Amino acid sequence: MNLFTALRAAWPATQQDTAILTDKGLAYTWQDLERATAMLANLLDGLHLQGVDDRPPVVAAHVDKSVEALLLYLATLRAGCAFLPLNPAYRATELEYFVGDARPAVLVCRPADQEWVIPVAAHGHVEHLFTLGDDRTGSLLAHAAHQDDVHEPAVRQADELAAILYTSGTTGRSKGAMLSHGNLLSNASTLLRHWDWRYDDCLIHALPIFHIHGLFVACHCALLSGTPMRWLGKFDPASVLREMNDAQGPRVTLFMGVPTMYVRLLQDSGLNQESTQHMRLFVSGSAPMLMATHEAFAQRTGQTILERYGMSETGMLCSNPCRAVDGPRVPGSVGRPLPGVGVRVVDDKGAELTANAIGQVEVKGPNVFGGYLGMPDKTAESFTPDGWFRTGDVGHKDAQGYVHLSGRAKDLIITGGFNVYPAEIESHIDKLPGVIESAVIGVPHPDFGEGVVAVIVAQAGHALPEADIIRTLKDTIAGFKVPKRVFVVDDLPRNAMSKVQKNLLRQTYEGTFK
Repeated sequence: MNLFTALRAAWPATQQDTAILTDKGLAYTWQDLERATAMLANLLDGLHLQGVDDRPPVVAAHVDKSVEALLLYLATLRAGCAFLPLNPAYRATELEYFVGDARPAVLVCRPADQEWVIPVAAHGHVEHLFTLGDDRTGSLLAHAAHQDDVHEPAVRQADELAAILYTSGTTGRSKGAMLSHGNLLSNASTLLRHWDWRYDDCLIHALPIFHIHGLFVACHCALLSGTPMRWLGKFDPASVLREMNDAQGPRVTLFMGVPTMYVRLLQDSGLNQESTQHMRLFVSGSAPMLMATHEAFAQRTGQTILERYGMSETGMLCSNPCRAVDGPRVPGSVGRPLPGVGVRVVDDKGAELTANAIGQVEVKGPNVFGGYLGMPDKTAESFTPDGWFRTGDVGHKDAQGYVHLSGRAKDLIITGGFNVYPAEIESHIDKLPGVIESAVIGVPHPDFGEGVVAVIVAQAGHALPEADIIRTLKDTIAGFKVPKRVFVVDDLPRNAMSKVQKNLLRQTYEGTFK
């Protein structure tokens, strides 16, 4: 089934109800979504687009967040094409790579970027270039305005391509994960049940929509449940708190964010039990959350954040419980595997490990992607002979079945023949007075192969002498795990989804022991 058809089937029969209310005062009804996606889909149909290598035509969007950008995504599905969302921060060299790799038939960019995008599109043999601004300007909407507002969705099978998501590309060549209609629908359906999505829910949408979290988790859940969204063009703590307490229109009940958003909310004095009294669920993901953030948020609001785990290649894999009867939400854990999803932890030889043993995390389920675009060898390497996807993450399951992640396999430090998992060391450092957060990396060492290095962000006014930190850690953890050097910085480098870019830290400190 076409994913769009499944989403539309859940929309309320009373189409004049509000579907999306923006921070600019714009209200979109369910009928508006129906008509607008029909017009955009008719525009795509009229272009007579051709796919490549037995794939449906690809529509790439390099635009700012807007409701119209979401409508373009839905229209792409409706027309039977595949959608490629791209971070609007990408510049010419980066965009040229994605266009050359995915070979989209249509590229949509911001009006202000058109001049430099034109040669990129020409070099990539893109057939059609449109523009779309976050203020409803651009050639895309101008062309769509002349189209019929009735459209019969294309018939698509569950295993046909619906979207391409490029991995963050923090190391090596960024890979295009090919996700099917069935992958995306199965995951959204599971999340609706697991998170007890209700008819009277309303989501604050403050995430970007070029990534799985904002587009496939947040939007899919709201659209598949037929519940409204309050739409923020960008995250701002004051705006989020204002939406939580706005009695006009749909009453907000849900918020999804990344850890950095929760840290910034905690910095606003307006966050308290009164301001969150109508909220029933706060979800966090895309990066690990510090224990201190969990605890501070619970203390201020009386709400326990639900942390979950997912990937571009798989959608959501694990989640802490939504219902109290299913168990506690455990800070520092991403919860149990979602229904229908298999998660196992194996050693270097592929043997499954017992509870609490650290190893490689592998997953299996209807949500797992079909492979990497144009990379058959990388795809084959990423799956085990019995069909499990190698996530590249390291972690363990506890006796209750909760999954705890220790970091990426590529971040594993081998010093003097001993394995060191950065997340373990970071958890100890982050508890020290005056520490906001930390990142532990391994860099070349003449004697040990790799030396453990800690990079720390300090609270304002707190001195964190290197010798004091090392001395404290020596009393807490094994000597081979203790950082040999500690550096204090203002900020840690992050990608668009707040993940710390340890590859950049390794480059910065690679000469530490030379």
